[in-house]
Amino acid sequence: MVNAALAELPDGQTGEIAIRGPNVMRGYYKNPEATAAAFTPDGWLRTGDLGHRDGDGFFFVTGRIKELIIKGGENIAPREIDEALLKHPAVLDAAAVGIPDRHYGQEIMACVVLRPGHSADAAMLHAFCLQELGRYKTPKLFRLVSDLPRGPSGKVQRLKLVDLYGPVAA
Repeated sequence: MVNAALAELPDGQTGEIAIRGPNVMRGYYKNPEATAAAFTPDGWLRTGDLGHRDGDGFFFVTGRIKELIIKGGENIAPREIDEALLKHPAVLDAAAVGIPDRHYGQEIMACVVLRPGHSADAAMLHAFCLQELGRYKTPKLFRLVSDLPRGPSGKVQRLKLVDLYGPVAA
């Protein structure tokens, strides 16, 4: 794990996963600009994945840097919000994403799929998130949706959520 300054982080602290070794590519074919952007000067490949290492040396991927919500200068992993919402008995699926905000830079929007036969509204989900996450990480906007956009691998395509469900002006 490395931080923005490319310094190694202690176990348990979240940062970008960087890898190096004989099994890692040397660069992008005929694309020195992309290679320079993806590698550190000493040869580490910046994966774009966020994660942490535990005390036993196991790595855990927790998200993608491009999906990171930066609210008022603080980094918020959308997966943390998803996991909190999934604890609510009415929530079948959830995905959080950053939306533009003129005060904080970004605010949080959560798209929520409800379980069949259950009901919840934005006020209920907001109150639940306040208890689970605290005020700062609680989404400002909730969208109740029938499904979440997914790619071929089944992963939620977070960046499409803003285009599909985001506000016209945040």
